[in-house]
Amino acid sequence: MSIKIAIQGVKASFHEEAAYKYFGQDIETIECGSFKQTCEMLKHGKADYVVMAIENSIAGSILPNYNLLRDYRFHIIGEVHLNIQQNLLALPGVKLSDIQFVESHPIAIRQCDEFLGEHPEWTIKEGMDTAGCAKKISEDKLTHTAAIASEYAAKIYGLNILEKRIETHKKNATRFLILANEVVEQKAANKASLSFQTGNAVGSLASVLQCFAEQNVNLSKIQSMPVVGRRNEYDFYVDVEWKKQSDFDAAIRKVLKHTVNFSIMGEYIKNEKV
Repeated sequence: MSIKIAIQGVKASFHEEAAYKYFGQDIETIECGSFKQTCEMLKHGKADYVVMAIENSIAGSILPNYNLLRDYRFHIIGEVHLNIQQNLLALPGVKLSDIQFVESHPIAIRQCDEFLGEHPEWTIKEGMDTAGCAKKISEDKLTHTAAIASEYAAKIYGLNILEKRIETHKKNATRFLILANEVVEQKAANKASLSFQTGNAVGSLASVLQCFAEQNVNLSKIQSMPVVGRRNEYDFYVDVEWKKQSDFDAAIRKVLKHTVNFSIMGEYIKNEKV
């Protein structure tokens, strides 16, 4: 029986591509209208894993997803990087001059702002998902609307590519997390995602970061999020990488003395390939 992967979006979305890249082709993807819905699928056992975008090299961190990680407390068991190539898609026979509306996910729109800026006559509309916008054009036979989506979406939904590679920066990559209900132990783990809070004293965050530096553990990302309902208090989310497990273990022992609500959200193998 195929493993079930909950994805935000529909078939041919970047989340589905990321799922195939991490798990291979022999999977069943469950289409969800929101990231929260993917988490609900995993929580209630209707999916085995969730693939969730967490940051893009152009648009930055996807902050609402950090809130979902905090609320659901799933385990991060892996990551996957995907090179994002955006294209302008429309129904066969539709020309660039016919376009009045362009629809896509807000982050995809931001990734193509330079190209879209060359066409001030277009009305830009935000949709839930890149591939979902392509699907809508195909199903509703929208002759004045184009979607920003992948080449794969064009193929799946029978659309033409009016313009290829319209993303502003060609080195455009998204990092996705693989989430599970249970811890999956990985002996070769060399990366971890952690969350914690610090006191308000001067230098309290610096003390934590120093613990990692002293043990030769590299800090590859840090993200702060306000603690809901508590003024001037923040959750810190950090990703760290190491060469020796003993260095990481020693760093964690030190960090525990300087933090509260400390949590290892997952230890996994760093994904180098884009």
